[in-house]
Amino acid sequence: MEGSSPSLQSAVEEQRQPLLGNIPTPRKPNKTPGQKAIRKTFKISAHLANLLPTGSVLSFQILSPVFTHEGQCRSFLSRSMTAGLLGLCGFSCFVLCLTDSFRDERGKVRYGLATFRGIQVIDGGGATISPEEAAKYKLRFVDFFHAFLSIVVFAAVALFDQNVVRCFYPTSSDKAKELLSTLPVAVGVICSLLFVAFPTKRHGIGFPLSRT
Repeated sequence: MEGSSPSLQSAVEEQRQPLLGNIPTPRKPNKTPGQKAIRKTFKISAHLANLLPTGSVLSFQILSPVFTHEGQCRSFLSRSMTAGLLGLCGFSCFVLCLTDSFRDERGKVRYGLATFRGIQVIDGGGATISPEEAAKYKLRFVDFFHAFLSIVVFAAVALFDQNVVRCFYPTSSDKAKELLSTLPVAVGVICSLLFVAFPTKRHGIGFPLSRT
């Protein structure tokens, strides 16, 4: 419209303005306190889950609704299976914290279980490691400390799971609900600080790999 007159252009603009002005601006729906609390719970639970082996957390999140029948736990068997799931996932968190990884002569990532003598390769493939190199992966006190913290963090994640809470505490009091909502947060904050204060160089199964 380079050849159009200024009056024509101004008329077109005047026609556009009312149309644009009538378009309602979208507003975010107001969230209820319950929805805000649930969203905050999911964020904290996701943050805590990052401190744990991926496989253990994923298995728990998938099987928890199934074993608890979405929090109903209709029988003693359901509660027993849920308790077994919690114990198995907690144990896996402990054991996986004692694993480590290394790269073989071809650059492939190999996994092993750290022992007091070194690392024991567990992923097969005929990979071997020299005794001198394996000795660098010996178990240390900080490994057991991290393994213990992982169980505590997993317990906090489990307390955030409403299916588990409703299964074992279907009619909890107000004080119990308040405790179950604040205790995991406190545990998560303390454990996060301890993980930072006492770091580990291990990159075991379910944890991010190192580039070297």
